Order: sequence, then C-alpha cells, then structure tokens
Amino acid sequence: MPFAIDACAAMHIGDRSEQQDRVAIIPHPNRKDCLLAVLADGMGGHSGGAMAAEQVLLKAKQNFSVYSPSDESTKELLNGVIEEAHVVIKLTRFTSERDPHSTAVVMLMRPGVAEWAHCGDSRIYHFRRGKLVSRSQDHSLVGELIRTNRITEEMAQHHPQRNLLLSCLGAEREPRIDSGKAPTIEVGDAFFLCSDGLWGLVGDAEIGDTLNRLDARSAARMLIDTARSRSDGGGDNISVAIVKINPG
Repeated sequence: MPFAIDACAAMHIGDRSEQQDRVAIIPHPNRKDCLLAVLADGMGGHSGGAMAAEQVLLKAKQNFSVYSPSDESTKELLNGVIEEAHVVIKLTRFTSERDPHSTAVVMLMRPGVAEWAHCGDSRIYHFRRGKLVSRSQDHSLVGELIRTNRITEEMAQHHPQRNLLLSCLGAEREPRIDSGKAPTIEVGDAFFLCSDGLWGLVGDAEIGDTLNRLDARSAARMLIDTARSRSDGGGDNISVAIVKINPG
C-alpha cells in the first residue's frame, strides 16, 4: 500500500533562560526515499549545552548529506553521527571554559524500514495505531533502577537523582549507543522523538493516543501544551520530532 509521511519538529524553551535542545527532520539532498530525524538535549552551563546539541545536529546534517545505502550501512551512519559528535564536543572543552554534554537520538527512515540509535535519556517511541510497539531505554540512574526492578516508573518521577545520566556525549567515557529497528512500516505507524522536558510530564499512553488522533503539527502543539500546563513554573526545554505514516 502506498503511504505518505506527515512530519513535524517543534521546540519550546519552557521556563529556562536558554534553549539548549536541538531538533530537526532532514530530507536527503539527492534521494527522495529517505529522511533523518535528529534530537539532542544539551547540558553544560551557560551556552555549553546549546553548543553540544548544535554539534549533534551539524554532524547529522553533514553525514546524511553524503549517505548512500550502497556504500554505508544504516548502523554505520547512525553510530557515526553520535560517535563523531562526541569527539567534537569533547574537543570544545579545550577551546572554551564550558563543560558541554548532550544526549542524542537519530532515526533514519527508508522504504519499509526505520532504524535508530540513541545515547542518554532523550527518547524515541514507535507507536502503531496509538499502541506502543517499542521505546528506547534511558541511560540514566533511574532507568537502570527501573530495569533492575528496584523502583517503578511512578517512583522514578520523584527520584532525587532522576536527571543523573550514566552515559552522554562529551563525557570522559565513550558514549553508550543503543540501537533499535522497525523492520516493517505500516499505515498507522508513528515515530516520536522527545527530550525529557516532554516525557517527564506526559505518559506513554497519552502520547500514543494524541499521535493517533491528530496530525503531526497538531499533535506536537497538543503535547507541548500539555507538558507546559503541568510544569508548575519549572518546566525544562522541550523538543519533539514526529514522523507519521498515513495512507498515500
């Protein structure tokens, strides 16, 4: 069945003084059969986080512009974006007084398949007709505690160290990169990338229902508005990228 892509990327500064997230949906300059979605949540003091997240976005654009499926595997492209951005971010520590770090989520969609890689606690979700198919696992302390059944998802929401990452770009350790894949794409699928400013305030089922009911632009607006309404004046930066598969 032929299908059409409905995509949107959006950000909100929240209650912070600076927007340190970066997000984009990038078409290939020469190929009409693939696109790249990328999201980064920067950390590291004044301007440092924005600098780090910007490097993820720049590296994604550079590498994707020369990507050819016959010469490079999808995993090589996605991992290369994260690994090379990590090196550049580390180098900026020697040329500035900042300590920049960033998360990263990168997804490539090609005919019939979507693949992704991530590092940190920014997430990618795959929904099918509103039902959760898969969700990336956070590289954070509370994420590890959840995986080992020491706390619940509900307990994690109020954990005093809920923002402590175990892996990110720019740290001394090499970034942990986890991969995922949707081996088939169907009408009714939706892929959702977001920073913790969104998922920390909006549940998985609520995200899936919103994506299923609304077009990408309206869903982005609704989800950001919902997170903002629950932030109680202390909201983080928010960034989202949505790629929906509709009938062609």
